[in-house]
Amino acid sequence: MRVRLEVYRFDPVSDKAPRFHIYELETKPWERVLDCLNRIRWEQDPSLSFRSSCGHGACGADAMRINGFCTLACQKLVKEYEDGIIRVEPLPNFRVIKDLVVDLEPFFQKIQYVKPYLMPDKDQPERERLQSAEQRMKFDEAIRCILCACCTAACPVMERSSDFLGPAALLRAFRYLFDSRDNAFLERMALLDNPLGIWGCKAYGECTKVCPKDIDVRKCLGSIKRKLFETKRKETT
Repeated sequence: MRVRLEVYRFDPVSDKAPRFHIYELETKPWERVLDCLNRIRWEQDPSLSFRSSCGHGACGADAMRINGFCTLACQKLVKEYEDGIIRVEPLPNFRVIKDLVVDLEPFFQKIQYVKPYLMPDKDQPERERLQSAEQRMKFDEAIRCILCACCTAACPVMERSSDFLGPAALLRAFRYLFDSRDNAFLERMALLDNPLGIWGCKAYGECTKVCPKDIDVRKCLGSIKRKLFETKRKETT
């Protein structure tokens, strides 16, 4: 199978504007887009820059936009693109460092903002903090998140406001808000109860569409809104 890769190229140090460079390869249908990018760097153009690590959809390092869809290059097979034309771009809504590599520092700063760790009560149990299977199931889906940033890159709200926390950070907050072992519910809710927090989410659902781990992100964020609304209603009654 012959494929044509239209790859975004841009080096802010030396380039005035981004461009697309065309590479052609003979591939097997079961090869992945990541395999193609590796071959381009090994066989044609060693200057091409992109991130990758595990190559098996577990680390999220090779997230990029492929034919207009934010996804992982290691999970997309060339046979999925029947016309053999594959356009590869960096994740949108992020500053490009070079080619397909974007600056994820603001992304991880927002993850840190929601305090992504357990804050239990001060009384230390003699053994582990017990949790039932039912309690675990409340946030079990969110644990699959690998912080690839696809959801944040695809979010229409992020296009308009870079200060919005974004679906990934809100999903990480959801994971701890509904953890029975955590004792900082009100503190966490206070971080999210603002227009740039959970109320910035307009439930477009693009986050759910692009999630490589099939997490229903929109549903999880809706649960935060519902819980916050119920908490406020109890406070006023």
